[in-house]
Formats: sequence, C-alpha cells, structure tokens
Amino acid sequence: MPSARRGVLLVACAALCWSSGGLITRLVTTDPWTTSFWRSLFASLVLTVVLSIRLGPGALAGLRGPVVAAAACMALSSTCFILALSRTSVANTLILMATGPYVAGLLGWLLLGERVPVRTWSAMGVAMAGAVVMVSSSYARGAIAGDLLAMVMAGSFAVATVLVRRHPHVPMAPAAALATVLTCLVALPFANPPSTAAPDLLLLAIFGMGQFAGGFLLFMAGARLLPAAQTSLTGMLETVLGPLWVWLVLGEQPGGAALIGGALILGALLVNGLLDIVRRG
Repeated sequence: MPSARRGVLLVACAALCWSSGGLITRLVTTDPWTTSFWRSLFASLVLTVVLSIRLGPGALAGLRGPVVAAAACMALSSTCFILALSRTSVANTLILMATGPYVAGLLGWLLLGERVPVRTWSAMGVAMAGAVVMVSSSYARGAIAGDLLAMVMAGSFAVATVLVRRHPHVPMAPAAALATVLTCLVALPFANPPSTAAPDLLLLAIFGMGQFAGGFLLFMAGARLLPAAQTSLTGMLETVLGPLWVWLVLGEQPGGAALIGGALILGALLVNGLLDIVRRG
C-alpha cells in the first residue's frame, strides 16, 4: 500500500477512535472528574508501555522543558474536554475544538513569525464567526460555560502545537504520556474512583486505552506520512462522526445555531485544506 494511502487510513482510524469520546462520556454514570481520572489513568498505562518499548531505558530522558510545557497544555486541554462535554452538547464541544488549528496558526504568526496565507486569514475569520454564532446560542441556553471550556481546550492544545513547532526535535510521544499522568493527578482530588461501577469501568478503560491512547498512536503513525493539510482534512471525520454517534444512540440533536456555526467552521476548514492541497500539487 502506498505511504500516502496508508497515512490517510491511519489518520481516519484515529479520527474514528476519537469520535467515540462524546458517546462514551454520555454513557458512563461517573462524574466528570472521575471520568477524567480513569480515562487518563488507562491512557497513561498504554502510552507508558508503548514509550518504554520504543525508547527503552532512555524514555524519561526526553522529559525536558519544552516537553513538560507541552504536556501541561495537553493536560489542560484533556481536562477541559471532559468538563466541556458535561456542560454543553457533543456537537458544540467537537466543532469548537476544530478551531484549534486556526488558533495555532495565529500563535505561530505572532510568536514564531510563521507566514499565514491570505486564504487562511479568511478561513480564520469565517471560523471565528461560526464560533460566535454557536456561543451566542449557548448563552441563551445556559450552556456558555461548556462552550468556553471547549474554546480553552482548543486554545491550550494550539499552544502545545506551537511549542512542538518551536522545538521540532522534541518528540511528541513523551509529552502525550506525561500529559495523561498530569491529567490524572489534577483530577484525583476531585474524583471518586472507588464509586465506579464495573460497567462504567469497562467503558472508561475503552475510553482511555482505545479512544485516547489508541487514537493518538494511530494519528502519530499516519500524520508523518501526510502533508499537514491532508492530515487536518482527514481528522475532520472526528468532528462529523462524534455528534452523529450521540444522535443515533441517544437522540442528542444539535440546535440550529450549532448547525449554522458548525457549517461555517467545518466549511472554512474544508475549503482552506483543499486549497492547500491543490497549491502543493
């Protein structure tokens, strides 16, 4: 199989794994902090084992300043993801999360001097307009806290992305493994792990090992085989499929503002990504 096709398949499988997050969060009966604790614990076990196998005894040697900073941002993003899902719809959470690449582009321009094409500036404006539409609706419904948490999630992950760009020699895997440990430690004082029922524990194990860790490993394997624009486009499957699973299984339907705002954000991502692919030939 050609490397590009294999990359698309791996990233698509990663997006499929990640898209189950909203549904699992809705199915478990644990509170958000307990959900975050177990998810992070299970994910940290998988990522630590994989990291130890790949890097051997030198696995911890990669935990330098930039890695720790990126891990802290990723831990904040992961925590906000669970808290946002408990306060707003799955559609709003995932679609607002999709603004992350634009935030990363803006920060890259401000902090690293990276050139941002005019078409990307235009896409940023459309995406931000979509976010305003979604957030304004949530304010009326009393779900503004969830939307704001989703935006913090997107922003903090964007900062992690910029840190990785600033230090391209820094491997991402140690940062992701450390992030799960940090997320687990942050959630522990507020969580109640002993209260978790067996069915919930099974779902949370799938959440951590499959949805988070499995998705991350698949994404990292596929992303290195594809241009960034194609990776972003393929990763959009998560944003489309996540609300779909919750609607099919639980009947959670996005509101009109979410559909309009989501169409603006996803449309901007799609057009910008396709133009980038065409330009690169």
